[in-house]
Amino acid sequence: MTTGPNESPSASERAYQVIRDHILDGTHAPGTMLGENTLAADLGVSRTPVRVALARLQDEGWISIYPKRGALVQGMSERTVAELADARFVLETTAVDRASGELRQRLAERLEHSIDEQRAAFAGKDIRRFIDLTLRFHRGFVEAGGNSVLLELYDQLSDRHRFVLFASGEHLLTRCADIIAEHVTLVEHLRAGNAAEFARTLRGHIAENAPAAAVGRDMIEFTPSIHK
Repeated sequence: MTTGPNESPSASERAYQVIRDHILDGTHAPGTMLGENTLAADLGVSRTPVRVALARLQDEGWISIYPKRGALVQGMSERTVAELADARFVLETTAVDRASGELRQRLAERLEHSIDEQRAAFAGKDIRRFIDLTLRFHRGFVEAGGNSVLLELYDQLSDRHRFVLFASGEHLLTRCADIIAEHVTLVEHLRAGNAAEFARTLRGHIAENAPAAAVGRDMIEFTPSIHK
C-alpha cells in the first residue's frame, strides 16, 4: 500500500498515538504480534506512517520489531514496575518536601476537587476517566515543588504509570474506593505538613500496584521533612 495523497507527517503521529494508547490500555496486550497491514487498514492509512510509528514505539521500548513478521508488544517487566514505584516515590516526596506552606494549601484545595471527580468517575464505572484523574492527582505533588526538571522527569514516567494502572485490571476496579480513601489521607497529610505520614501513606499506596520489591529498605528509611 502506497502513501495516499492526503497523508502527511500527522498521519504517522496519529498512528503513533493510537497504537501507543492501545498498548497502554491493554487493547494490544504484551505478547501480541502487530502487523503493519492490519494496523494500516484499521487506521485508514498506508503502511508508511504505521512503520514510522512502530519504529518510534520500538525506540521507547514498547515493542520489538521482527522483519517480515511484525511487531511484538513488550509491555513492562516486574523489575521495571518496581523501579517505576521507586522513582515515583522519590520524585513525589521530594517535590512536596520543597513546596512552601502556601503552595501546599493551594494544592490541597485543588486535589480535593480532583477527589470529588474521582468519586464521580468511580460511581459511573468510567475506569479510563478514573485513571486519567489519578495520573493528574499524583502529578500535582510534583508540580507543587516548582522544579521544572523534576516535573519533566515525572512526565517521562507517565506512560509507564498509565500502563501499570490499566494492567491492574480487576484489581484496580476492586480497589477504587480504597485508592480514593488513600488519596484523601495523602491530602490531609499534605495540608498538615506531616512529612513522615505522607511518605508512609504514599509508599503503601504505590506498593498496591507494584511488586513488593518496590518498597525496599531505602524507601522505608527515606522520610523527608515538609517545610512548615
